[in-house]
Amino acid sequence: MSTYAPVSSNGGGGAAEPQRPSSQIRSSSSTNTNRYSASSFFTYPVSRTVSGLLRRISTEPSNNLKAQMPPGLQPNTSGVPGLYTPPRRHASPFQPPPLTPLSLEGWKESTRERSRLLSRQLAEEIRLLIPPRLQLVETWKLAYSLEQDGVSLATLYKNCEELRGKRGGYVLVVRDGGGGIFGAYLSDPPHPDPHFYGTGECFLWRAHVLPGLPPLSSLPPPPSADTTNAQRMTTIVQPKHHLSPPGSNAPSNGGSGASTPERIRFKAFPYSGVNDYMIFCEHGFLSIGGGDGHYGLWLDDNLENGISSSCPTFGNEPLSDEGQKFDVLGVELWFIG
Repeated sequence: MSTYAPVSSNGGGGAAEPQRPSSQIRSSSSTNTNRYSASSFFTYPVSRTVSGLLRRISTEPSNNLKAQMPPGLQPNTSGVPGLYTPPRRHASPFQPPPLTPLSLEGWKESTRERSRLLSRQLAEEIRLLIPPRLQLVETWKLAYSLEQDGVSLATLYKNCEELRGKRGGYVLVVRDGGGGIFGAYLSDPPHPDPHFYGTGECFLWRAHVLPGLPPLSSLPPPPSADTTNAQRMTTIVQPKHHLSPPGSNAPSNGGSGASTPERIRFKAFPYSGVNDYMIFCEHGFLSIGGGDGHYGLWLDDNLENGISSSCPTFGNEPLSDEGQKFDVLGVELWFIG
């Protein structure tokens, strides 16, 4: 009886491939699995970390992350799309220390109190509107006074020539024939020039002294009071005072001293931005503000006549109660620096 060899499944005439035991197959597959799991144990955390960083950089913060941020640090994106709006800031509760009281220097002892135009109370009002760097200056110096230096615009220019090149500001004070006080703050010293000059820090101003409050003793008694033995009382209206402090209370140097505070109504007209006609001076006149054929403030070479009209540079009203044209009774120029 003959035996037949098993035939290969590939149909060829070669010998058949010997079959491996199933235990050997399981051992080899487990070896490969262990090799792949060991390599993935080290590479998977690295790839996960890199992909997480890329995803965090390329995407916007989630709503949960924004909700965890303080309200003051969240950017305001409610405006134009694509335009970043910085977060809303809140004012600091800390306030700067109060300014040191001003001291006015430059008057001569022979100068009468009635001829001094700028009072300390008025200077403090102007001080609040000048640039912050000059608000710290504690002493204002008189550069020109019509009472002390004479009636001449050329003298005013000459006195300012010595101050050119110094960083500071200038306060022009004018008194008209009716006793009104007004003027301007200038960023540059007045000097003849063929062009306009000055910065947007310039402004015009005017001031009025309000009538003082009567003392309580001069007030009539209330209706419920017993007026059987009351004597007759007559109220006499006192004349209007000028802006200078009273001579009996004001010190001669304008520095320190006790005086009754004046109730001043102060009004300023800052730069409007319509044009750049701040200061324009020639040998024959001095002008501040202009446009449309009008000057905000204009003084002639003898400092006797002046003009004040509404001008586009400052959008001001006429500074003098006498009208657009007025008589000049006093002029002062103060240097701050």
